[in-house]
Amino acid sequence: MMVSFFDQFASPLYLGIPLIAIAITLPWVLYPTPSSRWINNRLITVQGWLINRFTNQLMLPLNMGGHKWALLLVSLMIFLITINMLGLLPYTFTPTTQLSLNMGFAVPLWLATVIIGMRNQPTVALGHLLPEGTPIPLIPVLIIIETISLFIRPLALGVRLTANLTAGHLLIQLIATAVFVLLPMMPTVAILTATVLFLLTLLEVAVAMIQAYVFVLLLSLYLEENV
Repeated sequence: MMVSFFDQFASPLYLGIPLIAIAITLPWVLYPTPSSRWINNRLITVQGWLINRFTNQLMLPLNMGGHKWALLLVSLMIFLITINMLGLLPYTFTPTTQLSLNMGFAVPLWLATVIIGMRNQPTVALGHLLPEGTPIPLIPVLIIIETISLFIRPLALGVRLTANLTAGHLLIQLIATAVFVLLPMMPTVAILTATVLFLLTLLEVAVAMIQAYVFVLLLSLYLEENV
């Protein structure tokens, strides 16, 4: 019986227990912890340099109040990149292809930025709902439109991450299936298709990193509006 291509996005079970919790916990075990020595090894040095560079770039447009979010945003960035990259390995499961998980990240963090804006500067936060110089007849319509766009932000965050990863995984599986089908019949075409599959895999690696970066970058932009 033909297995559905969407079965790869179902959480695997072992003795009736979903293994998504292990898939979420595993990335934190893979990173080396800093040692107590004065001089670290090359891996920890490169890891610390990359984290510092990303933190500086992410926190540059934010004021001092937004710098409190540095640890949370950088940890989320590393977590998403690791999960997305591990999901490209054979016989693995990608938790970020689940919309529920991505919305679980997007909604609380977006809501926290809105609450911070309402608490610290309510006039400025509410001012984003009405652009300056708006004609009086258009004021009710623009307020409704801006309010809808505000509440669509977390949905866009979660759907963007889910859709990009799901589309990439489906395309890889479709082309891999085509390679196996064409190999006994047309070896030359199968080799060319396998080359396309290799290039697509490299592209999917880039997408896995870029989507995690875009997710955190948009959260930092929402935070910038409210701090």
